[in-house]
Amino acid sequence: MLLIPVTRSIAIDSDEIEESFTRAGGPGGQGVNTTDSAVMLRFDVRNSPNLPDAVKIRLDAIAGSRMTREGVLVLRSEGARSQLLNRQEVRERLFDLIREATFVPKKRKPTKPSRAAKAKRMDGKSKRSAVKNLRGKVFD
Repeated sequence: MLLIPVTRSIAIDSDEIEESFTRAGGPGGQGVNTTDSAVMLRFDVRNSPNLPDAVKIRLDAIAGSRMTREGVLVLRSEGARSQLLNRQEVRERLFDLIREATFVPKKRKPTKPSRAAKAKRMDGKSKRSAVKNLRGKVFD
């Protein structure tokens, strides 16, 4: 039961992260057929006691198709030949997603254009209209 720090206020229990290893696809010679270097990481977001509810909701939105219906985040890494490097890379991606979900987006304050801005816009439209009217056919 080792706590892994993600942010100053959030730490994840290492038992919550489930890793499985498979063979990586693609070229790589004879070693590809014998080593299980690809890493599949599964993290149950909805049932994690270490994540606040607001972070869980934002993480669900950020993860997109990487999140299952049951709320399990699935990440896969097979870029490196080494299983250790793939494990580090996939864990770092998980921590980056959680860090991204901790940021609370600012609420947009709706504003109205000022009277001067409206007048400037209407003035520009009337000038443009006059230019287009002058492009008409010329009658003698």
